[in-house]
Amino acid sequence: MAVSPTPRPAPSNRFEQALALFSPGLPLAVGLSGGADSSALLLACAQKWPGQVQAVHVHHGLQAAADDFERYCRALCARLEVPLRVLHVAARHAPGESPEDAARRARYKSIDKAFEPVALLEHGAAAIKDIAIGHHADDQVETLLLALSRGAGLPGLSAMPARWQRGHLQYHRPLLGVPADDIRAWLRARGETWVQDPSNADERFTRNRIRARLLPALDAAFPQFRTTFARSAAHAAQGQELLLELAAQDLQRIGMPPAIRALQQISRARQANVLRHWLLSQFGQTPSAAQLAELLDQILACTTRGHQIKIKLGQGWVERRAQVLHWYNPQVLL
Repeated sequence: MAVSPTPRPAPSNRFEQALALFSPGLPLAVGLSGGADSSALLLACAQKWPGQVQAVHVHHGLQAAADDFERYCRALCARLEVPLRVLHVAARHAPGESPEDAARRARYKSIDKAFEPVALLEHGAAAIKDIAIGHHADDQVETLLLALSRGAGLPGLSAMPARWQRGHLQYHRPLLGVPADDIRAWLRARGETWVQDPSNADERFTRNRIRARLLPALDAAFPQFRTTFARSAAHAAQGQELLLELAAQDLQRIGMPPAIRALQQISRARQANVLRHWLLSQFGQTPSAAQLAELLDQILACTTRGHQIKIKLGQGWVERRAQVLHWYNPQVLL
C-alpha cells in the first residue's frame, strides 16, 4: 500500500504551528529589537494572549540607527496596546573583545535587572517569569557554523537552546524551527513592516558573511540543512548534558578544590571534562584548548612532592597548593 508523503507546511503555517505549540507562563515579556523576527513574535503573542504580553527593547547606543529602532518599537507597541519597557545599556566592547559578545552580555544583564521582582514592584508591574526571544532557524545554523569555524566543543556545537533558565527568568526561543524567510512572508501577508539593521549587511562580521554567502549555497546544495543541522545541534546538546552529569559526579569524588592524586586516577578525557566544569561553575572561566592541554600534562608529571604547577588560565592562574589545585585571579587579590 502506497503511503503519501507528508506535505511540507507552507511558510506561514510553519510560523503559526510554532506559535501554536508555544506555551509559556503568563504574563509574558517579548524581546523586541524592531527586526522582522521579534516584531512577528510580538504580533503573534499579543494576538494569542491579549492583555498578558509586554515588550522590552534594549537600546545599545552602538549606531545612529538605534534611535530609529526605538521609535519603531514605540509605535508598534502603541498600535498593539502592549506595554513597552526601553532599557538603555552601555555595550561598548573592550579591546580584543567581540562586539557581539559584549552587546549580548550587556543586553541580558539589563533585562535580568529590569525584571527582578523588586524592580517590577517599584514600577507597579506584574511579576514576569517568562521572556520570549525571536531567534529562528537561520540564526541557529549561523551559530552552529560559527562554533565549527572556531573549533568549538560540544557546548558550542549545541548552538542555542530552545529554553533556558537565567536567574529568575525562563527564556524561550519558540521560532528556532522556523526559517527567516517564512517569518518575513508571514509579516508581508499581513501588511506589516519592520526595521532593517544596517549592520547586518557589514560582512566584516563573520556571522554576516555566513548569512550572505554560506546559507544560500547550503540552501541550493542541501535544502533540508536547517532541519538536519538542528538535529546535529540537539545531539550535541544531549552529549553535553551527559558530560555535565559525569563531571558533577567526578568533582564530588575528586573534591573541591580538586585533589591531584584523585585526578590522576581517571582518564585524561575525564580530567579535562571535570576541570572544565570546575573552572566554569566555580569561577566562570573557560580554558583554551592549549591551556587545558598544558595543565593536563603538568598533572600527569606531578609525581613528586616538590613538583610545582602554575599555569595561566582564563583571567587568572591555576597552581598547585599542597596536594590540590587552586585557581585565582591576582588582580582580585590586590
